[in-house]
Amino acid sequence: MATSGRRVATGLMILLFLCGCRVSLADSGTRQTAGSTTPGTHSFAIRVKGVERRYLLHVPPTYNPARKWPVVVMFHGGGGTAWFAMRETGWADKADKEGFLAAFPEGTPLDTSRPASFRDNPQTWNDGSRRANVGAVDRGEADVEFVSMMLAEMKSHFSVDERRIYATGFSNGASMTFRVAREISPLIAAAAPVAGSDWLEGKIPERPVPLLYITGTADPLNPVEGGEIHIGQKVFDTKPAVGEMIGNWVKILGCPDETRVIYARDGVTGIAYCLPGEAAKLVLYTIEAHGHHWPGGKSSLPKRLAGKNTAKIKATDVIWEFFNDTAYKMKIH
Repeated sequence: MATSGRRVATGLMILLFLCGCRVSLADSGTRQTAGSTTPGTHSFAIRVKGVERRYLLHVPPTYNPARKWPVVVMFHGGGGTAWFAMRETGWADKADKEGFLAAFPEGTPLDTSRPASFRDNPQTWNDGSRRANVGAVDRGEADVEFVSMMLAEMKSHFSVDERRIYATGFSNGASMTFRVAREISPLIAAAAPVAGSDWLEGKIPERPVPLLYITGTADPLNPVEGGEIHIGQKVFDTKPAVGEMIGNWVKILGCPDETRVIYARDGVTGIAYCLPGEAAKLVLYTIEAHGHHWPGGKSSLPKRLAGKNTAKIKATDVIWEFFNDTAYKMKIH
């Protein structure tokens, strides 16, 4: 294993190990039924540049191929799994209630010769950051190609509305969300990263993708002001400021200076940018005193390392409302 890859065990895994969580596909109750289009959660495998990649797909009980269905892609955080992300965020339940397909792709483990383990072989995403302490980045994993191929396979098996494919993710998965919004923008109708960084400032998307960003003001791993990330006495990472990232997307989306507060309650503030009519193409939600957790989700991260989980809003509900209301119809070429 590369020396740079080992550094995850001394930084990220300090955080993840203390969670005491153990998750595996065997725990999930999913069915290994590649090609199945029946309701439920199924596991699929595809090969990307000679490497087997996997994802879970949740099909709602009302699925009928006679009509087109939206898709939400949820990227798990560093050290997580597809099943844990599904359980933590509630996206499968939301898919059942609202009527869409929910996809949960798997990252790649630190040591690709061994099965993924939350404790000592964490999965990560190549988020384009060039950080040496993230295994998938260090190895240059073909994660963007994986997402493109996953969507293509889904379209071949399911009745997918190509104008309504959305991406969201948490932490390292949020950074992956930023990356697909920039690099495969013709495929993504809207994006909603939560508590992660946009590392690709110089990469201008082919198509401006509407964006919703959610973060806590007391997140020690994704500080609003940016800067160094400390785990214990060690500097583990350096993050860009949230204002800087939003400013970049203001330029990408061509937003005017005008903004509007669309939500202000219980320490939660929602600010809308780019207001064509009643819809906004860029929205920022900040949650006062909230730490590094999926808002309203079933987080297992300990308070002493990740901060408080205030649960003042349910990110899954807020994100789906944004996806559903975004006044943008993609042109299919």
